[in-house]
Amino acid sequence: MTQQFLLYPLLWQLFLSIVLMFAWRHIQIQKIISIVGSAIGVGLSVALFYEVWQNGTLVVQAASWKAPFGISFVGDMLAATLVLLTSIAGLAVSSYSAASLIPARLRFGYFSIFHFLILGLTGAFLTGDIFNLYVWFEIIIISSFVLITLGGEKAQIEGAVKYFTLNFLASIIFLTAIAVLYGLAGSLNMADLAILIPQIENRGLVEVAAILFLVAFGIKSAVFPLYFWLPASYHTPPSAIAAIFGGLLTKVGVYALIRFFSLMFVEDVLLDQILMVIAILTLISGGLGAMVQTNVRKVFSYLIICHIGFMIAGLGMFTELAIAGAVFYLIHDIVVKTNLFMISGLIYRIKGSNKFKELGGIYKEYPKLSLMMIIPMFSLIGIPPLSGFWPKVSLIIASFDTKSYFILGAVIFASFITLVVVAKLWAEVFWKEPDKFPKKKHFLYFKKMTLTKRLQMILPILMLTGVSLYLGFGAENIQQLSIRITGELMNTEHYIKAVLPNN
Repeated sequence: MTQQFLLYPLLWQLFLSIVLMFAWRHIQIQKIISIVGSAIGVGLSVALFYEVWQNGTLVVQAASWKAPFGISFVGDMLAATLVLLTSIAGLAVSSYSAASLIPARLRFGYFSIFHFLILGLTGAFLTGDIFNLYVWFEIIIISSFVLITLGGEKAQIEGAVKYFTLNFLASIIFLTAIAVLYGLAGSLNMADLAILIPQIENRGLVEVAAILFLVAFGIKSAVFPLYFWLPASYHTPPSAIAAIFGGLLTKVGVYALIRFFSLMFVEDVLLDQILMVIAILTLISGGLGAMVQTNVRKVFSYLIICHIGFMIAGLGMFTELAIAGAVFYLIHDIVVKTNLFMISGLIYRIKGSNKFKELGGIYKEYPKLSLMMIIPMFSLIGIPPLSGFWPKVSLIIASFDTKSYFILGAVIFASFITLVVVAKLWAEVFWKEPDKFPKKKHFLYFKKMTLTKRLQMILPILMLTGVSLYLGFGAENIQQLSIRITGELMNTEHYIKAVLPNN
């Protein structure tokens, strides 16, 4: 029974998605079901996290087919942590969506598709089979494509075409890599492949498969030079949708890179060098891209790209401290990026725009809200003792230990650029005197919203801000968690024994 508990967060999201379909025409009922259901989902994820923390990796073999012949679901500390973060972000965005999205969008099954997306994310983190991971990726792409087009505005359709085209290409490359690897090893179970891949004589084809996986997951992670779809699409949907995209969608690609290149494709010097070059270029190009933007949502989109580089840098250096830093940064980034896109939606509700030239004066008008919004921005910069500071320390020390001085320079450069970008954003959006622009007619400005709706927009931001503060001030606990995850990632025998106990 304990092992079966692994599937409860997954099955719960499926159940919510189906129930919400039956409430298609009743928007208020959908809102209640989604928010209450998301809260229960957090409870299930907390229980799963606690179970894995206490008793170690949980494994379920679908339909009782023993690995490697059946589909395995594996819940180690990395998977359990990401499932928990997904559920927390899902609860925040669910509540935020109920207040920020207009009824016309909600009538088209928004909440049902939203929980289907959470289902895909949860499944991707828990699967122990490569082809099953591909299936969960397709569920994520289909759900996100529906969400990004919901409303049918011209900018959304244009962004959706770019988003779908690049991610469809990534799926084709991913499927090709699976075919190559299956032809070489005859298995798709990750634990089984961890044993089989080192025994394959044709190392050239193994490297080809590894590079194909790197390209596929690189597109999904939005690393250099494969990131152009992200800033072209993430600013187009409503902020609630952009929040779940910015917080979690690219992190699935990062998770896949960490899982594959710590479990199956290990000790490949060429791949490590490629990853470090990609990390450096991602840090620099994402930071420079953010500097020249004049739209709040586009600034945050480029900062997603820039900060993906921190995680890839940790994976490329591949020491215990570097991986721990990458994992800590992954945890921090999910919370902060989700929060920042919700903040961009709050700014839009206050001023009716996300363009710098049409903003200003928010601090004077809403000082308490402004101070609440600056905390995630300070966390993003990495001001001590907030959450973005501690993983950067680990990455900097690791770069000294491995003599990766180009990584060190890129980390410092990206941190400085983030400081400059956030300072510019704060000056333009909050401090400067606003220009007088005509108010939009028929637009529901923040002041016109009911107190209940305003609280529904503010409380999710406040909740994630609290989580972010805990990550910073409780950094010792998060570092302990990151070290444990790193130990499991670098000691592959632990994962293999859990999935294949008779091996």
